[in-house]
Amino acid sequence: MDLDPRLNFAREALSVEAHAILRCADLLDDRFLRAVDLLNDCTGKVLTTGVGKSGIAARKIAATLTSTGCPAVYLHPSEAMHGDLGIVADRDVIVALSHSGESEELLAILPALLARDAKIVAIVGSANSTLAQKAAVVLDASIEREVCPLNLAPTTSVVVAMALGDALAMTLQKRRGFRAEDYARNHPGGRLGRRLTLRVRDIMPVGPDVLPAVALSTRLMDVLCEISAKAMGAACVISPEGVLLGLITDNDIRRGIQRAGADLLSCTAEEIMNSSPAVVIHPDQIAYEALRCMEDRPRPVSVAPVVDDHNICLGMLRVHDLLRAGL
Repeated sequence: MDLDPRLNFAREALSVEAHAILRCADLLDDRFLRAVDLLNDCTGKVLTTGVGKSGIAARKIAATLTSTGCPAVYLHPSEAMHGDLGIVADRDVIVALSHSGESEELLAILPALLARDAKIVAIVGSANSTLAQKAAVVLDASIEREVCPLNLAPTTSVVVAMALGDALAMTLQKRRGFRAEDYARNHPGGRLGRRLTLRVRDIMPVGPDVLPAVALSTRLMDVLCEISAKAMGAACVISPEGVLLGLITDNDIRRGIQRAGADLLSCTAEEIMNSSPAVVIHPDQIAYEALRCMEDRPRPVSVAPVVDDHNICLGMLRVHDLLRAGL
């Protein structure tokens, strides 16, 4: 059965834009490296500019640069003509977007930008355009056609320009050695921020009234009472000094039943416990990493003891605690 023609067109549209990005990748050359060098060596500010849909792409590129270690500001060409040019200074780098390279508002501010000795990286669709001729570096964002059925609305051209801006930002990030820890400082909010910044100690239940803990000699009936009272789904077996010696979970109790049968209730914690728990967590570990350690296993675990550098048991962490924290 033939597909709905609307789906055919939508698939073609995505294919056209994907092809345009791959074509842009094939066009990359030393000019791209010079653009990265200009951004990396910039001792002033990085600004992006453009009008219309190119302006929207320029805003996005500025936001991406800023969040990945290269603070950047979007400069609206029209507002620049009415005072905002004051933000531009010597040694600044301007990433200017224009598919035609002839946007009137953008060309109007070029003399002022060049007079301030700002270096311009032009992302353009025409290497012969006025903007390209005035730029220090020209990045080819030309396309074969817009995905618009009329070949008029800026669509493919904007996607390619934005993708080229992403490539600039990510190459610069890699060059500067920008780490996940650096990224986290700029993204403290939302799920992404929590996954990057929240540590186990921030969410683990703490205190003697919370941690289910028993001694080696504790009888199974008392172990079960401790597990039930603390409602953590397991019990840590600890020494008098607080050192973690083992863990008792439901699985350990079931295995104990298979081994000891009716004599199980006379068994001690030492006889039932797992002396090498599958997962042991450190309080300074990133909470999301802890979640992955507990879940990304052939046999996921729902609870894990938390210990310090001296193997002192500080608490217990449940998958429930991690999920409740919004990870």
